[in-house]
Amino acid sequence: MPTADESPEFPRPPVAFTDRAERDLEIDAYDGDAEPLVAMYADFDADSRAQGLPPRHEDEIREWIEGLLVEGYNVVVWHGDRIVGHAVLVPYDGTSELAIFVHPGYQSVGIGSQLIRVLLGHGQQQGLDNVWLAVERTNHIAMRLYDSVGFETTTRDRAENEMERSL
Repeated sequence: MPTADESPEFPRPPVAFTDRAERDLEIDAYDGDAEPLVAMYADFDADSRAQGLPPRHEDEIREWIEGLLVEGYNVVVWHGDRIVGHAVLVPYDGTSELAIFVHPGYQSVGIGSQLIRVLLGHGQQQGLDNVWLAVERTNHIAMRLYDSVGFETTTRDRAENEMERSL
């Protein structure tokens, strides 16, 4: 696994960019109200969920988001006044768990790639040292994304891989 000395410096929020659909977007750290995130996650259908997340019902989504806003370092993607992407690092036991979600209508246009890089930069800025995640083995797009930013698979089982990297 790369050490902090070998790790590239990731961009820090805020970051403005244009996705491959030619939409102007901004990624920024977020500690605001849960409602804009609840609105984004309410649009997720069954195919947009992985490992039980996001929760299915609005009250469960709100409770989940409120916990992430208290416990984690959150970064969001804005398209105008609407959140269309969200990623979070939740510190615990000497590492931080990563979760990343992009609105179904905004996927496959480069937003996830930008979002994860800015999230990792935000984590570096906050002094985090290590990041961990679990990904379904069938989610090849996500696994390529994680590989592209230096995550290495540490554990494999039938359903998922665990991956981690140093910051």
